[in-house]
Amino acid sequence: MRLLHSLAKTRASFDDPDLVSQAGLVPVMGLAQRAGLADLVAEHVRPGGACGVNAAVKVPCLVAGMAAGADSIDDMGLLRHGAMISLFGGIRAPSTLGSHLRSCTWGNVAQLEKASREFLAELARQSPLLPGAETLAFIDVDSMQKRVYGHKKQGARFGHTKIQGKSLLVRGLNALAGVISTPLAAPVIGATRLRGGNAASARGAASLAAQVIGTAREAGCTGTIIVRLDSAYYNAAVTGAIRRGGARFSVTVPVNASVRAAIAAIPGDAWTPIRYPRAIWDDQLGAWISDAEVAETQYTAFASKKGQAVTARLIVRRVRDLNRQAEAGQDELFPVWRHHAVFTGSPFELVQAEEQHRDHAVVEQVFADVTSGPLAHMPSGVFAANAAWLSIAAMAHNLLRAAGALASLPFARARAATIRRDLIAVAARAARHGHSHLTLHLPDGWHREHEWLNLLHAACGPPAAAA
Repeated sequence: MRLLHSLAKTRASFDDPDLVSQAGLVPVMGLAQRAGLADLVAEHVRPGGACGVNAAVKVPCLVAGMAAGADSIDDMGLLRHGAMISLFGGIRAPSTLGSHLRSCTWGNVAQLEKASREFLAELARQSPLLPGAETLAFIDVDSMQKRVYGHKKQGARFGHTKIQGKSLLVRGLNALAGVISTPLAAPVIGATRLRGGNAASARGAASLAAQVIGTAREAGCTGTIIVRLDSAYYNAAVTGAIRRGGARFSVTVPVNASVRAAIAAIPGDAWTPIRYPRAIWDDQLGAWISDAEVAETQYTAFASKKGQAVTARLIVRRVRDLNRQAEAGQDELFPVWRHHAVFTGSPFELVQAEEQHRDHAVVEQVFADVTSGPLAHMPSGVFAANAAWLSIAAMAHNLLRAAGALASLPFARARAATIRRDLIAVAARAARHGHSHLTLHLPDGWHREHEWLNLLHAACGPPAAAA
């Protein structure tokens, strides 16, 4: 590919008032309007002060900017170019939006969280966001240490995070999130909470898990719900909150003395080989030949806490600890195993329940999506403003997921960056005819034309007929 014109004869001029670079915001924000985003914000969110007015206008502006790729307050200027003022009303300057965020208190953040949860429930009614939720849904709770560099950022502290498998201390803010998914659907964010950088992982996890379970029910998850967590959340409060919410739990267990004793009591013939890296299927035996095996036993957790003891399944995966000195003639005398235990109330059979728990890593996909988008930065020095930014980022993420589900099946599971690139960042020319009709002229031969039109018709066309 090369230019067809001489470089010296190529000119550029930013002077066309009818062009927009983010035409995909038309169907995306049409979907947000159909799901009642502005009405929900007007109902629940009431920041104080002169800059806190018109939340029902400013919050959708922030959602639109994040959906288009803005990752800082200054980036909200992408909403103010060309024919955007002909397509949308209520566009605000970046400085106005930044002042609005800084006017939020912690109570306003809780109000935004409530609006976000109800917005997700309405998006699930407007789009096939969580297919299969009437049978089985998963909730994954985890936290992310978001590195920050400003020395004046409120709440920034040193906390633990893992980078390439190594635990490091990173100065930043800690975001706790609960995401909802099904075996057929990509995860959406059910609830978020911003905490100080040195917050313990489990702080506030019990109440957040209860909130996400309620949100999942509102979003159509009427079947079995399994809440998956890692060992940082293994405590009686979190497990009790999950059970009171009518959900099942599946939590990694630290291998302590009582767990070791339970593992040692498992009979040798109870272990079942599973599909794992380096596993080989044997057609004659009809089984996997693997260096990983699973077994289960009954276990009572939190027995030392009065009235909080829980008896459930302890599923153990053991992985062969390979001898690194075997080539030097130091053969092993007996096999050595590394054990990984899961305490669960899952109703599924052993191998399936263990495999489902390993899929808890899907929450990292969500963190990667938001980190490559609106959470590339924590944009303000004010803690409550960053907490509000996190809540709005969850709204934008869920909106993109719903838009992708309406566009096509591949886009229903695509990364948020892919949806922004193929469906939102599309140049168009706006042409008016008559008093209320407007036509967007998009590039001829656009490689996602059919998906874009699917989204437009679903978001801006007549409401779907009731079943």
